[in-house]
Order: sequence, then structure tokens, then C-alpha cells
Amino acid sequence: MTKVFDTATDCKLLYSGPTKNESALILLRSKLAAIAHRIGIPDLKRENMLLVASELVYNNIKHAGGSGMIQIWMQPGPILDILALDYGPGIADLARAEEDGYSTAKTFGKGLGAVRRLSDESYIYTQPEHFSQAKKWSGTVFLARFILGLHKDFIPMRIGLFSRSLSDKRYNGDRIYWRKNGNYLRWLHLDGLGHGEEALTATANLAIHLTHSDKLGTILEKVDRQLVDTRGAVAIVGEIDLAERNLQLLGVGDMHAHIYDQEQIQLIAFAPGILGKEHRSASLFQSALGKRAVVVTASDGIRRNWNTENFTGLFSHHPQLIAYTLGNIMGRISDDQSICVSTVL
Repeated sequence: MTKVFDTATDCKLLYSGPTKNESALILLRSKLAAIAHRIGIPDLKRENMLLVASELVYNNIKHAGGSGMIQIWMQPGPILDILALDYGPGIADLARAEEDGYSTAKTFGKGLGAVRRLSDESYIYTQPEHFSQAKKWSGTVFLARFILGLHKDFIPMRIGLFSRSLSDKRYNGDRIYWRKNGNYLRWLHLDGLGHGEEALTATANLAIHLTHSDKLGTILEKVDRQLVDTRGAVAIVGEIDLAERNLQLLGVGDMHAHIYDQEQIQLIAFAPGILGKEHRSASLFQSALGKRAVVVTASDGIRRNWNTENFTGLFSHHPQLIAYTLGNIMGRISDDQSICVSTVL
């Protein structure tokens, strides 16, 4: 039986802090060293992580005036991600900026090249300031990825996950379960009513329904029954047939999906209600997918008023970079937040 990945255990924000000045680096290095020691990362990889983290902090300070953040994430794989996001002017010529020796800050210009060489994988998205266009944000996102080992069922280039609890507290009522079985990618994305421990309890122990139900409707019916004695939840269950390039989404409640296909983006809403309480029949969305499609599902902790003009070129990037960018920029600070990004190439 293929593994079901669960954001409660496989997707964790381990550290998040601002990068206003070089003092941010002291705390970050201490935290990263402690994480590396706890999970047994080899010395060489740990040193590479520390060097990359330093470069990303210095880059935020030099080029974005410290107007940004740096995060450490554990993702399925297992994988450790170091993410830097800023609110600066963006990079006008990314290819040139990545050349060793090039700098706009009168430094040696080694930073971006070093990040690429020392990481197992690295990804960059930038959106320069442009006052004639409607943007939600300008700046740059750097993702440095360190692969600690890969589970045989992991599919690293198809999924991006973002799941963050309100105020980064212990309990997160948002939860994503997903699995790949042959040519089928299936996931269950839930938002427990409210937040805190009761919301977390409502969305726990539901992975079995992805593996023991053939139809999406059956999954939601079983989830609905299991939630009767809980606070309840809203949910989306999705399935992509990777061979036939078909998508199905079935949902109940205040969650949303965005389908990027053929350079257009479509917003999908679902029938009102709460599973385990009262709700209408679930809303079904079906679509054939084009040559390259991106499917995003999100809880209501993520604002939905964005489109391709707000994030020019973002949807051609790695799904994890998409998830981090949207989660950090479009997340509401008053709720748990979660995003699942699936890319069909």
C-alpha cells in the first residue's frame, strides 16, 4: 500500500524570523544548527546549510533593506527547505545577478551562485516593481532545498505544501493528506472549524479514507460521518489522472481552488456547509488539463483575490516555490493557513 503523506507530520515550519539586520543571522544559525543536530544531518551538509542561510540573510539586508523574512521548513521526503522572501525592488536581470562577480551592492557578488552550488536544489522567483501593473507584491523569493532522503512514494516535482497554524502555535486545524497510486494523485484538504486543539482533533485520523474509497464522493461521505461528534470541518478532495490529464475536485464549505491552465487562471468555489454538521450536496468540478497545468487548493486562511497579473510568471515555477510565495504573501494572520499545489507537466 502506498504511503499517505500528512502535513501534520510531514510539513512543518521549524523557524520563521525577520531579516532586518545582521543580528537575525545569529538566531537563525543557532536554530539551524540545533535542527541539524536533532535530526542527524551530516557535518558537511550542515555547514552548507549554514553558509546558504547566511547568504540569503545578507542578500535580504543588502538588496531589500532587510524588508523580508527567512524560514526553515521540513517537507515530505524528508527534505529541509530554507526560504528567504523579501519585499524589495525585485531583480531586473536575474540571469546576470546569478553570475559570479556581478553585484549591485559593491560586494563580491558570490551569493546567488554559492546558494545554487551548496544546495541540492534551488529555485528563485522575482517580481520587479512596475507601477503600471496591478501587483500584490514586489520582491524576490529564494528557495534552497536540502534532500535528506527520499521515500519511495515521494514525487518531488509535483507537489508543494504550505501549512501554518495561527500565530505559529502548536495546534493546526488545517490539514492535507495526499498519496500517489499508479497514475493517480489524490489528496484530501481540510480546514477544521475555528482553530486550536479542537480544530486539530476534527481533522485527525482521516488518511484511511484516501486508500479505502474508490470515488471522491465516498471519501467525503465517510469524512462527514466521522466528523459528526467533532467541531466539524470544510474540505476539498481532489484527484488527478496523470496519464489522461484529467482533474476532479469535490468540495464542501469555505475553501477555494485555482486552476492555472493555458496561461489562464480559474477560481473555483464550493457548496456552503460544514462536514459533520449541515451542508448541501458537495460541488463537483471536472476538467481536462492542458500541456502544463497547476492546481491549487487552499483554506480560507489564504486570501483568494489574486490572479496571474499579481504574480507574473509564478506558475511556471516549482510547485513548492508557488506554495511558499502564495502562503506567505496571501495568508491571513487571523487563521490557520494551508495550500496544496499540484503541477501536471
